[in-house]
Amino acid sequence: MALTETDRVLLKNCLNREPGAWKEFVDRFAGVFMHVIHHTAQSRSVQLSAHDTDDLAADIFLAVVANDFDVLRRFRGQSSLATYLSVIARRIVVHEITRQRMSEAMGHVKAHGAALEQANASEFDGSLRIENRELVDRMLDGLVETDAAIVRLFHLEGRSYREISAGLGVPENSIGPTLSRAREKLRQNSLAAATE
Repeated sequence: MALTETDRVLLKNCLNREPGAWKEFVDRFAGVFMHVIHHTAQSRSVQLSAHDTDDLAADIFLAVVANDFDVLRRFRGQSSLATYLSVIARRIVVHEITRQRMSEAMGHVKAHGAALEQANASEFDGSLRIENRELVDRMLDGLVETDAAIVRLFHLEGRSYREISAGLGVPENSIGPTLSRAREKLRQNSLAAATE
């Protein structure tokens, strides 16, 4: 199926940061992403909690906005936008499920998403980093100064957990959970915007 005119306009508006475009994008594709999450988990015989599902949806949306909407910029229109995004979403879900299974197979207690993120912060070629200043500012709103500094150093300056730890004098194992809380806040804000 080819790219529809509706999706072409939506894509253009998102890339141009038109007001309301991101909310429209979330409204249009949240259901697609949830379907991909459930179908992929079911096909791999994985039980997901509501929290796991929300985390995976947040990971997908963050991958879409990462590096100034790089995922959307790479779309060439050779399929429908929903098909393209479904492939991206499936890769992220499969990757997360595989990481969790590997962690459990190594004898660890069921791994928490923040610990997985910390152990694999460089995965996805940095796609978990958000370089869009506006989105990072949304994450920073209301954070205490140390947490805000961690978010800035990771997302805007591209620093590693080790560099952030050394620079701020915070434990390296506290950085992943701090970033996860900030990402969760951004996810909640995005979902709230979608329901307005």
